[in-house]
Amino acid sequence: MSANTELKKKPVNFSNILLGAGLNMFEVTSLGQPLEVVKTTIAANRQFSILQAFKHVWSRGGVFGFYQGLIPWAWIEASTKGAVLLFVSSEVEYRARTFGAGNFTAGITGGVFGGLAQAYLTMGFCTCMKTVEITRAKQAVVPGQAPQSAFQVFLDIYRKEGIRGINKGVNAVAIRQCTNWGSRFGLSRLAEQVIKKISGKGEHDSLSVVEKIGSSMIGGGLSAWNQPIEVIRVEMQSKTNDPSRPKNLTVGKAFKYIYEQNGIKGLYRGVTPRIALGVWQTVCMVGLGDIAREFVGKLTGDIPQAKGH
Repeated sequence: MSANTELKKKPVNFSNILLGAGLNMFEVTSLGQPLEVVKTTIAANRQFSILQAFKHVWSRGGVFGFYQGLIPWAWIEASTKGAVLLFVSSEVEYRARTFGAGNFTAGITGGVFGGLAQAYLTMGFCTCMKTVEITRAKQAVVPGQAPQSAFQVFLDIYRKEGIRGINKGVNAVAIRQCTNWGSRFGLSRLAEQVIKKISGKGEHDSLSVVEKIGSSMIGGGLSAWNQPIEVIRVEMQSKTNDPSRPKNLTVGKAFKYIYEQNGIKGLYRGVTPRIALGVWQTVCMVGLGDIAREFVGKLTGDIPQAKGH
């Protein structure tokens, strides 16, 4: 980098935040939450096959069973995590470049710290409460007595266990987000380079929407290598009745317990619906991104800048 080159921080504008929140809300309200529910169910009940998981979820409310935890927790998470990521990753990426980091390294660094901020500021308690809703035992219907609402469950946990109770597994969420953003970014970039070579495009040529979706799918699918930390996260937050589960689980204790109970395979339970979830997220964020970007630009008069995938 030339000494005369002036570094500029990437702008974080309202249109980018609105676009990200809108796409995340659409993704989670359509197929995102059903896939999340199935993934979490298998990770919490590691003896289940995918078919058994579907039947179990269906038994908890039919179609509505697949949307447990959507309102309000998944909606809160979807509408806020993008803003947190954009603000933090932009600032960290800028600071990294002022220390001499290249675009690739600065981008990964920004993504990792953005993922950390997501976990500790918004995703920690939302993820915990989603898992509680998906795994807690359904109350028997008592005449004249309404079942506990999501907020009542939240307040009950807060009264008994405080901030720690509603943030169980937040360290596992942070590890997951860090490794997700780092590996997705790197693997997607690698896939883009391969696609450009195959299609005969130059380094600075743009990919088509289909090619962008393809490279992001590869990056998202391969980044499921960190599924063990996702299973550990679910175990730490789960409300399934398991008398043999150790109390006060840490990441290390949860890993040891899952490995002793189910071996290596247990640490990868739920990986298939997680890959499917990654594909759906990619279709929404990349495939619909250009259409949504144009719409938001007309609405606000400020064209959002495309993010690299």
